[in-house]
Amino acid sequence: MSYVKEALERITVRNASEKEFIQAVEEVFESLEPVIERHPEYVDKNILDRIAEPERQIIFRVPWVDDEGKVKVNRGFRVQFNGAIGPYKGGLRFHPSVYLGIVKFLGFEQIFKNSLTGMPIGGGKGGSDFDPKGKSDGEVMRFCQSFMTELYRHIGPDVDVPAGDIGVGGREIGYLYGQYRRIRGAFENGVLTGKGLNYGGSLARKEATGYGLIYFVEEMLKANRQSIKDKSVLISGSGNVAIYACEKAQSFGARVVSLSDSAGYIYDPKGIDIDLIKEIKEVRRQRISEYVKHHPEAEYHEGRGVWGLKADIALPCATQNDIRIEDARLLVKNGVMAVGEGANMPTTNEALKYLLEEGVLVAPAKAANAGGVATSALEMSQNSIRYAWSFEEVDQKLHGIMVQIHKSAMEAAEEYGYGYNLVAGANIAGFKKVAEAMIAQGDY
Repeated sequence: MSYVKEALERITVRNASEKEFIQAVEEVFESLEPVIERHPEYVDKNILDRIAEPERQIIFRVPWVDDEGKVKVNRGFRVQFNGAIGPYKGGLRFHPSVYLGIVKFLGFEQIFKNSLTGMPIGGGKGGSDFDPKGKSDGEVMRFCQSFMTELYRHIGPDVDVPAGDIGVGGREIGYLYGQYRRIRGAFENGVLTGKGLNYGGSLARKEATGYGLIYFVEEMLKANRQSIKDKSVLISGSGNVAIYACEKAQSFGARVVSLSDSAGYIYDPKGIDIDLIKEIKEVRRQRISEYVKHHPEAEYHEGRGVWGLKADIALPCATQNDIRIEDARLLVKNGVMAVGEGANMPTTNEALKYLLEEGVLVAPAKAANAGGVATSALEMSQNSIRYAWSFEEVDQKLHGIMVQIHKSAMEAAEEYGYGYNLVAGANIAGFKKVAEAMIAQGDY
């Protein structure tokens, strides 16, 4: 049995209850056989076992008081996965589905995503099983303050820099930072990213993941003599990633025909009214179904049937395992030529293999959605020099980073015999940089 398979077997046994984490490790490791063959030092230093074991896992109690004066308890997590190339960096997710396995899969993915950006940031992730939906601002504030009362002792501008993720937007980051500043008695605004513009945030951060996804997909299409212009596009999700991927795709001349939330999806063959979507989701915080009240010619359907619609390009921007094998078959049947992963691990491994076998171009999440963390790193840079770049400056830097990530993934895939397989290429390019840094820093 090869070293890769032996390592995967050990990791699977050790983390048997964490299916999302095992899925993420398996997807990366399957790309690494030719890399390990060419680099026996990775075997000697047992890099695979080391890189798949977090450097630190923190689990803590988060008590808070609701508006009726009742004490509630949630569980908080922070996994500091790998700091070989920089301080741990990765978002906080507040969602009822959060448990250690989810946080570990996200943190593991973050190692390679952050490596691909070319910025000096390591991989980490955190969150809680707290659900901000339906909670008042006061309840969210009190939860965030309690959460940060424990988390503050584990983070810092040169140690670990959290950001937002699902359930953690500008409101939550503000409450978290306020509590951090209160406890520390210092204005260390490099400790969190995704902050408000009035206290150290970066322009274009909200748009970054969605914009970066489209920049990457366009590079992928250009490499195959195609363009997103005049293509029809399916998007799942209706958070920041989905909204701003929709906005940027439309600015490139595409026709986005769908968006979704956890209850259902909308289909507008004329093209999504992005200004209305922003009003519904960002201002009113309502369900996506409100869209058809203003556009009765559009359709709303309950459930998760968005991948059964016909289009040229699919962009899963909701959550993990959004595209399953039956969805992949529908996409291929309906003539989808490219899939761009805007969410983290939105395609199951089985579906991913099927899409690649059928000749569908795949922009993998750890490359294609790296624009968010890349811009978070740019926010850290602005905080360090006490200066703020314009939206255009940040957007230009983001575009350049996404072009370079595509180039790195493409070249790595070609070097190790994968042809134009960006899934394998992104895994290899991200892995090698971290592995070399780990070896350079000695055995630990």
